[in-house]
This record gives sequence, structure tokens and C-alpha cells, in this order.
Amino acid sequence: MRSSKAIHLTHRRLRTSRSRNKSEVKEQLVLFGTAKAKVINVSSVPQRSPFRYPGGKTWLIPYVRKWLSAGESEGKQLIEPFAGGGIVTLTAVGEKRVKRALMVELDEDIAAVWQTLLSDEAQWLADRIVRFSLTRSNVDSILSRIPPNLREKAFAVILKNRVSHGGILANGAGLLKHGENGKGLLSRWYPQTLRNRILDIQTYKARIKFVQGDGFQILRDNAHRTDVLFFIDPPYTVAGRRLYRHSDIDHTMLFRIAATLRGSFLMTYDNTNQIRELAKENGFQIAEIPMKGTHHAEKTELIISKDLSWLKIM
Repeated sequence: MRSSKAIHLTHRRLRTSRSRNKSEVKEQLVLFGTAKAKVINVSSVPQRSPFRYPGGKTWLIPYVRKWLSAGESEGKQLIEPFAGGGIVTLTAVGEKRVKRALMVELDEDIAAVWQTLLSDEAQWLADRIVRFSLTRSNVDSILSRIPPNLREKAFAVILKNRVSHGGILANGAGLLKHGENGKGLLSRWYPQTLRNRILDIQTYKARIKFVQGDGFQILRDNAHRTDVLFFIDPPYTVAGRRLYRHSDIDHTMLFRIAATLRGSFLMTYDNTNQIRELAKENGFQIAEIPMKGTHHAEKTELIISKDLSWLKIM
């Protein structure tokens, strides 16, 4: 009997012999270790993104660093087909772990922010945030009108992201009322901090390309390449419906596309039977990683790849 404090980060690898019928499946259980895996303290990870992003991957960054190191990533390109808050790309490029990166995002609001951040308008956006007087009436004024241009749209999106419950940008998201320590709308509005993050991105933005488009197609277009690494963080099967505007994706197709990628990939997903089965069907390895979700409740999410041999207990 193992100690109750010991946990297994395991993966099931699906093996299918080419000489046998495809329906004959063999599973292999691999132990990555028996020490207790600790929940990552996100305060120990540099906060590079201006987004307070629902489903953000700050907690995963120590694992991402290990994955990148195992893939000899310094001279390669990172492709992130579902960019969202972009913490993985910003970390990989900002820490010079990859040569360059391609970020892809379908949502036009999130895209407006990245297009502005990676352009000459970034300084304007940083200054606009610092100058803005955050009151309920000013917030309502900004969010109730149609922005006249891309940079004003980017500001409105950042503002909404910071004053909405959980940072949710999907339609129907409500604004903070009490917030942190009763500060209401101000509880997540750190203008100088946001300005500093935006200006920091300017120091390495030349190595990042952004495309507003279909992440599935980007994966297909680059599937043959061995000089790239793919970080795939799609809308999850359960929470994605309430968090994102474009949450309805074909998860089965995404796994099929991932199976064709010649470059190394790391995929993250919610820990569900559906996703475990898709990983098995495509011969991928999986591991459970602990993290803290909303209200600090501890849970696990899955990381998935063709090869998780680099994974060690953190």
C-alpha cells in the first residue's frame, strides 16, 4: 500500500501493431514518479500578459519550460493556435527559449489587443490605461459604445477583461460588484502594472507574429514541419462554453490533426473521460497536473503529448 501522500502522474500509451488488426489495442502504464506533485504557486511565475484570462496557463509555465528544454527549442519557432492570454508565447519568447513565435486567435476582440500590442500603437495603449479614471460611469461609457478604431477597441477589451467577473469576455459576462477586499471594479485594475507589461512586450515583439484566424488551419498548414513546437490550449469541453465566444470546436478533429504533427506538441485539456479516450485512440500519453481553479479549489488538468518522457515530478 502506497502512502496517501504519494500520487502518480501517469500516462496510458496506446500501441497498435501494424501487423495486427487496428481493433487490437494494448495499453501500457508508465509511472513518472511517486513524490507528491505540488500545485504551482503562480505568484512565483513572471506575469507577462496584460490579460486576466479565464483558463490562463500561468500555473503550467514550469512544465512548459521543461517541455521546451527537452525539445531543444532555442532555434525553433513556437506556434500557439489558440493564443488567448498568450502567457506561454510571451514566456517562451521573453525568456529566449524559442527563436520566434506565431500566435493565432480567432476571437476578434482578443485579436484587437494582440494586434495593438505588437504594433506601434502599444505605447498609446499603455498611456491610455494609465490616464483612464476608472469609475462605473466611465466604464459604462467605454463599454456601451462602438470603438472608432482598432486601438480604442483594444483598450475597451482590456478594460472589460479587467472589470468583468473572472475576466470573462464572452457575451453576458457581468461586471465586478464587490471584487477583491470590497474594492469593486478597482480590484483588478492595476494601471501601472499593465503599462509595464505592455512596454516589456515591446522589447521582444519583433520575434512574435500574430494572425487572427483559424487555429485548426494553422496546425494543418504546419503539420509537416520539424522546426516548430506547438502549444495547443483549446477551449475545454466543459468550461469553454461559458468562458469563450468561440467555444464550439471539433475536439475529435483536433486530436486527429495533432497526430499528424511532425514537430513536438504539448496539449492541455480538462480531465474528462472523453478527452482520455481521444488521447488513447490517437496513441498519445497523458498526465494529470494539479492546479488551483476558481475559489482556490484544487483540481487536476491533463497535459497530452506523443512523448512525455521529459516529465518529472515538480
